[in-house]
Amino acid sequence: MTYDSKPFRLLENKEIADGIFSWTVENRELAPLAKCGQFVNVKVPSRVLRRPISICDADESTLRLVFQVKGEGTRLMSEMKSGDEVELLAPLGHGFEIEEGKRYCFVGGGIGVPPLLFAAKQCKNPMVITGFRNKDLVILQDDFKSIGAETYLATDDGSAGIHGFVTDVLKEHLGEIDAVCACGPTPMLKAVAEVCKGKVECQVSLEERMGCGIGACLVCSCKTKENDGVHMTQVCRRGPVYKAEEVFFGG
Repeated sequence: MTYDSKPFRLLENKEIADGIFSWTVENRELAPLAKCGQFVNVKVPSRVLRRPISICDADESTLRLVFQVKGEGTRLMSEMKSGDEVELLAPLGHGFEIEEGKRYCFVGGGIGVPPLLFAAKQCKNPMVITGFRNKDLVILQDDFKSIGAETYLATDDGSAGIHGFVTDVLKEHLGEIDAVCACGPTPMLKAVAEVCKGKVECQVSLEERMGCGIGACLVCSCKTKENDGVHMTQVCRRGPVYKAEEVFFGG
């Protein structure tokens, strides 16, 4: 894995939903190295720990990062202005493995949706199923449609799209796809893995709190299944993307 810490220039900071912001940052050295499913660690002014943010999109000179304000660090990030310099440790982790010739369904929940945009751009005729608590938190629908994805939207309260869960939609279309890539809250990932088990291959991107982002600490450790039992592995190094059958969801 190749990564480095360098300054990026903030080209755009835009609020795209209630408390959810989209950054476009520029660095011609590190941006081209990004792969779908990877993340960056953002150095926040006046804060010791960096904030891990998934890569929503990338090209030869820029990265797009979409994050939700959840605490003081992300609040400070939301207040940064175009032209500001921000230091990123990037790109980090192991992402989605996309095989040519397969039809993929990308399933996302809440702030787990952003990394699926870059992933969906890597294959032909993608299906995208996204779920949110309500209409005020819906993001990236036009972005997915612009790349030709077959899109389905679900909300917990029925205020936008289908009234229900992403797994309700996934069950209806399981026979139309070859593989699933999912990112979102752990209960959602567990449910998606159960739907796919024994039917289609499934990759899941885990959301865990992180300290260093490079394997020097143990903050992001999670339980994974090996041949000899259950072990703790670091999401920042082994993941964040795993085969669903590798993850011990408990129960």
